[in-house]
Amino acid sequence: MKENYYQKVQLAAGQVHVYAGPSLFQALDYKVFEMANNNLQIPNQVYMSYTPDVHVGVGTCIGTTAVWNTHDGYVSPSIVGSDIGCGMRVHLTNLHKDEWKEVKLRRKLVKTIEKYLPVEDHARGHFSDIRLEHVIKKGLHGLPKKYIPDGYTPRKPTSLTHVERSKFYFDENALNLFPDRVWHRAHSQLGTLGGGNHFAEIQHIEIAEDNREVAEAWGLFDGQVILMIHSGSRSWGGSVSQYCGSLMAKMMRAQGIGTADPHLLFGALSEPVAQSYVDLMYSALNYAVVNRHLIAYAIREAGKDVFGSKFEMSTLYDLMHNYAWEEEHDGNSYFVHRKGATRSLPPNHPDNPEPYRLTGHPALIPGSMGTSSYIMVGSPEGKTNFHSICHGAGRIRSRSATKRLITVDEFASSMRVGSDDEVVVNQKSLESIIDESPQAYKDVDQIIESVVGAGLAQVVARCKPMATVKGAK
Repeated sequence: MKENYYQKVQLAAGQVHVYAGPSLFQALDYKVFEMANNNLQIPNQVYMSYTPDVHVGVGTCIGTTAVWNTHDGYVSPSIVGSDIGCGMRVHLTNLHKDEWKEVKLRRKLVKTIEKYLPVEDHARGHFSDIRLEHVIKKGLHGLPKKYIPDGYTPRKPTSLTHVERSKFYFDENALNLFPDRVWHRAHSQLGTLGGGNHFAEIQHIEIAEDNREVAEAWGLFDGQVILMIHSGSRSWGGSVSQYCGSLMAKMMRAQGIGTADPHLLFGALSEPVAQSYVDLMYSALNYAVVNRHLIAYAIREAGKDVFGSKFEMSTLYDLMHNYAWEEEHDGNSYFVHRKGATRSLPPNHPDNPEPYRLTGHPALIPGSMGTSSYIMVGSPEGKTNFHSICHGAGRIRSRSATKRLITVDEFASSMRVGSDDEVVVNQKSLESIIDESPQAYKDVDQIIESVVGAGLAQVVARCKPMATVKGAK
């Protein structure tokens, strides 16, 4: 029953809608609701919800959707997050999992990927010939032609069409606020993963029978090897958050507004400071989609080295889960924030990119290391939550607690080390990334069950990990 996966919680400042199964709901930290109560104090808010992967963040929980009318709305850097534009990307290969049976081959690919994709801390990307100002202003359209090869798939150019958005428009005068050092650092990081929970993972898929027709329309087949990428806007987005956050905090002090949480920043969209943040946020969204594209470009080159020139890697989809922008719902204009939440549109929704107009677009949901990820599609009933679903598994332990409580042997067992089914990892020591072990996260299968049970989306394919590339801290 759908009502088992939804709770409307009344707080002092308003209502928060929680989409989670009974066990996940009961396990929520009380701080999640303290944060909701603070967030609901921002004026003129019309809707706020949590997805089942919700957990405490800075100023706002990860797993939040918050909505205002555009005409009298607010923007909150805290309800976007510091890694602006962080999101997911999936590419489809023409290979079957049976061609990857040998652990030795998976190790060879991971080693080759590291030649093209820098993973060391502070390593420079391999794309110094790209002009940063072009991609900041034009997104994927600012890349030199050689980086939009659709040599990915010469017969099916998908690089610019199979994305949530290929370019974000904004007032470019806002870029003058940034000093040269911000530009230099961001330029050096183009085409790099970053640390933390960011990754590139080789997976194989199992199609859900109920949605086989959709899967086949998207070009999926059972056993197909795919690439899933999770990364964001690197230091460019961090600089936007830091700089604009400082200005917004100063404006809030001058206006005498705020909540009990000093980390919760917000401003009316009519304020110049808020508009500058929106402009620079869009520049970071351009950076983020280009960054994931270039990571995929690098891995494609590695794949060609290992499998030869017949290796193909077409774009399935690219989307974000940290952002705010204007959307139309039932003929009304809203300013929608998603922090750790994924937009998942159903078939025939007008906002679907053209290739997915009839089917709905792929919603890309990663699991934790060693566990399954999911490709989903939105359901029409998802409109009750502004078509937001989860963005992943969601942490249940801090990094320090995970390091203290989880042993390397437990982590190794989760990754099936030593078996034919081992999930190969590029890091020499699992101890160095133990804070990203699956024991640090909620059970992604329970998260997906809640999303499906609430009627927000359906599973199209389950993605099982084969090899993972992590960036160093």
